[in-house]
Amino acid sequence: MIEIAGYAISLSDGVIWAVLAIPVLIVVLLFMAVSAARRSARAAEPLAQQLGYLGQHVQQLSMGQAQLQGGLQTVSDTQANTQTQVIQTMEARLAMVQQQMTDRLAENALKSANSLAEMQERMNETLHGSSKQTTTSLTQLQERLAAIDKAQDNITKLSGDVLSLQDILSNKQTRGAFGEIQLNDIVGKALPSDSYSLQTTLSNGKRADCLIKLPNPPGPIVIDSKFPLDAYEAMRKAETDIDLKQAVARFKTDVRKHISDISEKYIIDGETADGALMFLPSEAVYAELHANFPDLVRAGFDARVWIVSPTTCMATLNTMRAILKDARMKEQAGAIRTTLKHLHRDVEIVVERVNKLNTHFGQARADLDGISTAAERAGKRAAKLDNFDVEELEAAPANVVPLTQGDA
Repeated sequence: MIEIAGYAISLSDGVIWAVLAIPVLIVVLLFMAVSAARRSARAAEPLAQQLGYLGQHVQQLSMGQAQLQGGLQTVSDTQANTQTQVIQTMEARLAMVQQQMTDRLAENALKSANSLAEMQERMNETLHGSSKQTTTSLTQLQERLAAIDKAQDNITKLSGDVLSLQDILSNKQTRGAFGEIQLNDIVGKALPSDSYSLQTTLSNGKRADCLIKLPNPPGPIVIDSKFPLDAYEAMRKAETDIDLKQAVARFKTDVRKHISDISEKYIIDGETADGALMFLPSEAVYAELHANFPDLVRAGFDARVWIVSPTTCMATLNTMRAILKDARMKEQAGAIRTTLKHLHRDVEIVVERVNKLNTHFGQARADLDGISTAAERAGKRAAKLDNFDVEELEAAPANVVPLTQGDA
């Protein structure tokens, strides 16, 4: 227990301890407040410095704002002056450009007027030239139309001829006559007239279209014209396989029959050659036969019947012509030998006469040499007489009286 100012204080009393703790707490709080104030003061020093700096910046900013306001005023004044100058310059340039545009428009108007005048003149010339060209073209067009009309007439005539040819080919008899005429024309152009005969009747009573008179071997050979056109046209016009097969069968039958007829009628032992020619007046039928029916061609070979077209017939006839020429040359070999013998005798006579003539020429040459020598001597003597070279003259003949001095 503690006694203070006559009061006894028990240390075990809690109130006492609470009363005593309050001042202590206050002192501690004051200490803490002083410490915090110190810390706050230390922390406020940089803030104060920053506030000072901020004040300086604000002052500088105020000064810069004043300068900026002055610069803006300067810029505004400069812009106003510049705008005034630009407006004045633009007005001057616009006036100059307007004047240039006016001048150019006037110049362009003048050029346009000149160009228009030149163009009008050219147009007049062009129209005049075009008129001439049009007239010429119309004249040429009329001439061409006349030529076309003439060609049309020819085409019409040709169409009539084609129709006539179709009419001829549509009839079997006229078609046969057409083939015979074509064969006669080819044979007449290829062979001499005495080397063949037309429509000749053979010993069996059959009449051949043409008989070529070749020597043995091979002997006379017959050319017979056949034209299986109906079957060929049926093949071309066939629209179904059945029609085509029927046309092909018909074509084969017709050609085989022609081959058989020629072989039986125109190949005669001891009278004709060991073969005959079947003439097809159509190159198309001939080409079709050789391209798609080789069995028929071989059948012709087996029957000794050779199928020819107008082209191959001409080539065959030219070969026959060479054979005829060779045969005729052999026939004339005896006459040629006799002629050569006479020619050899004539050459011998010519040689003899040439030798005699050469002898005469030798004698004449000797006479000419003597005459030339005598003439040369006479010339020399004449030259001496002309020069009065008496001393060099030969002795005078006895019957010549010499000149004396008295006579001189």
